[in-house]
Amino acid sequence: MDPRYHKLASNLVSHSVNLSPGEKVLIHAFDVPEEITLALVRAVRQRQAHPFVQLQSGRVERECLLGGKVEQFETSLKWELERMKEMDAYIALRGSSNVFETSDLPSDDLQRAMKTLKPVLDWRVNQTKWCVLRWPTPSMAQQAKMSTERFEDFYFNACCMDYAKMSLAMNGLVERMRNADQVSISGPGTDLNFSIKGIDAVGCSGTHNIPDGEVFSCPVRDSVEGYITYNADTIYQGTSFSNIRLSFKDGRIVEATASSNEDKLNEILDSDDGSRYIGEFAIGFNPMIKEPMLDILFDEKISGSFHFTPGQAYEEANNGNKSQVHWDMVCVQRPEWGGGEIHFDGELIRKDGLFIPDNLQSLNPENLLSNG
Repeated sequence: MDPRYHKLASNLVSHSVNLSPGEKVLIHAFDVPEEITLALVRAVRQRQAHPFVQLQSGRVERECLLGGKVEQFETSLKWELERMKEMDAYIALRGSSNVFETSDLPSDDLQRAMKTLKPVLDWRVNQTKWCVLRWPTPSMAQQAKMSTERFEDFYFNACCMDYAKMSLAMNGLVERMRNADQVSISGPGTDLNFSIKGIDAVGCSGTHNIPDGEVFSCPVRDSVEGYITYNADTIYQGTSFSNIRLSFKDGRIVEATASSNEDKLNEILDSDDGSRYIGEFAIGFNPMIKEPMLDILFDEKISGSFHFTPGQAYEEANNGNKSQVHWDMVCVQRPEWGGGEIHFDGELIRKDGLFIPDNLQSLNPENLLSNG
């Protein structure tokens, strides 16, 4: 077995979900090699905890969703929710041989399943120790425009970096976001203003996502004004989108355009009352991740990026917005992407992807990657 499997599995059960003896963990393995699932089961047992495994296939899941009725999903809800309530932790490894596997699913079928099964997601996110990660596949290597071998090296370097060091480095940014009121963001096609006053900030350093590297908060729901252009392409509900531009008034998205699939964009944003309001604002800084690759668990951590997310707010940093949608859309502000600035209460926090205040410079790439 590749020794990197053991290292990653060990990090997941110790640093990410920090299993204690006797705890129960659901390992959700979605189109991944048996070897990493075996490595995780063994790592769980080494912590004297109890592993439970769910194996899932993307193609089979698509077939189950296609034409699925409410009665089918309500039945799944009963036993899936009861199982999740028995778990102390959840680790999901999600592979895919085709990221567009659900692209031709009717929106009604997909939204019916998501809406009915949402209580399972809510319980998992709010009541368990959880961590979700992708698995490297040739399909992902193609998205990243890399060879399979180079992408695997990139993947394990990003997923197994020193997250304890990152955790210490982000403390200053967490405190600044907790104490900030007005945020302004500017850049090509972007002029945003909003408040995060009274809403918590959360640092993410490998406890919920792998790879990781962000601090997130949330705008006051009706405070967002202005417009934003996202320069990273995105996939949501199996459909790809480019150059999304959103305009806001009193917190609500009043206009949404894109250079591809604009009708689908607005269809998703009309899913429910909360999908045209923002549920997350986050600043990304993983130094190993430089370019978008149409995988949000990587793209939202891009060094020098931020994401501004229509839909559901997290309980930890909550503005009260509820939705079945949570769509992380990413804007990169490094110079080669056009640059940009983020200000908190008039103070320049980050310029062209680099943090400016002295107590935040530990988050810049050369410091996160140094041996000191």
